[in-house]
Amino acid sequence: MRWALVKVCLAVTVMVVVAFAVPLGLVVKEMARDRALSNAERHGAGMGPTLSITTDREELTRAVATSEAGGDGRMAVYVPAIDGAPAFEVGDPRAGARAVAATREEGRARTAEVPGGFVVLQPTALSSGTAVVEIYVPEAEVSNGVTTAWLVLAGVGIALVIGSVAVADRLGVRMVQPAKRLVGAARDLGEGKLGARVPEEGPTELRLAAVAFNSMADQVVQLLANERELAADLSHRLRTPLTVLRLNAASLGDGPAAEQTRVAVERLEREVDTIIRTARDAKPRTAAAGPGAGCDAAEVIRERMAFWSALAEDEGREVRVAGVERPVRVPVVRAELVAALDALLGNVFRHTGEGTAFSVDVHSGEDAVIVLVSDAGPGIADPEAALARGAGSGADGSTGLGLDIVRRLAESTGGDVRVGRSVLGGTEVRLWIQRGA
Repeated sequence: MRWALVKVCLAVTVMVVVAFAVPLGLVVKEMARDRALSNAERHGAGMGPTLSITTDREELTRAVATSEAGGDGRMAVYVPAIDGAPAFEVGDPRAGARAVAATREEGRARTAEVPGGFVVLQPTALSSGTAVVEIYVPEAEVSNGVTTAWLVLAGVGIALVIGSVAVADRLGVRMVQPAKRLVGAARDLGEGKLGARVPEEGPTELRLAAVAFNSMADQVVQLLANERELAADLSHRLRTPLTVLRLNAASLGDGPAAEQTRVAVERLEREVDTIIRTARDAKPRTAAAGPGAGCDAAEVIRERMAFWSALAEDEGREVRVAGVERPVRVPVVRAELVAALDALLGNVFRHTGEGTAFSVDVHSGEDAVIVLVSDAGPGIADPEAALARGAGSGADGSTGLGLDIVRRLAESTGGDVRVGRSVLGGTEVRLWIQRGA
């Protein structure tokens, strides 16, 4: 589009320059010729008073020699026969006898072409005939200043062409750049960079296209965020009842029916894990949380602990919660924090026996928030292997989905997850959420 606009502007400007410069150049040439011939006629007319006073050869010779044109050898006077005296010529004649005779017959000035230039023949009436004054005009004088004028016209024309091309190029850039930004943003959006937006600037049509694109991108982000929230909601809605079923199945004792129930619950749990992982991995992260976005971690922890405390009471587990008395803002979506907490607390109930105590502690600082989930169970022999399962390997009979959800939440803010030994003697999972990400 940019080069097409430049080519169109170049063609139009060149046509306009040619249409005006060529006729103007011809006019300049004609004006220079008329100026030179008019000066010659003026010089010729200057001899009229002298001829009206005398036709003496010597007097006329002196008059021609002292004149401006005669001094340069460009004047001649043709005197007719008067009172029996023969006709004679004074100066440097160049015109032929036929041209002189035609001038006398017509009685008006005329111009004739001679080698090296032109001659202007000016008739002057005498008492007994017509004298003719000849002024020679060299070719150089006829075209004097024409070359300079043509060069000036050519320079102005070239400047106009260059200026028009520069203006067209700037206009093209103004039109093309928004289009390129729109193409780049569309490519980025297609590659999963959902934060891609287009500045709403440029020509009206492209500005409207940018507005429409940004609106579409916002809707896509919102749809994906809704789907992600639904997937996170599915994780804590389904996995929590499955954990309860698994614990209840473990208390059924021995027997074929009890074993079949436990196998069915485990199979159902694996299928739900697979569905949740597929839904999560298929959808890219929408966008980082902006200023003012996020949730109150203290409120979320109080709400989830109220849910899990009922099951903990049934199993005789001692529960302790600390650091949730005041609001603790974190830059994560509430549904994602709920899913991460349910994953951590579900692991406590899954991997520790009944009656095992556990605690949740929140430490809030200026730059980060640390959530510690600790238990008094047997602990984890190989924390690195547990985190590796959290990265999705699914080894040792564990899907690793719980720690994977927690790890993704922490890394989305620039934080991390650590697994170690707790003060209660069992496992401690430290969730580090960076506030400044």
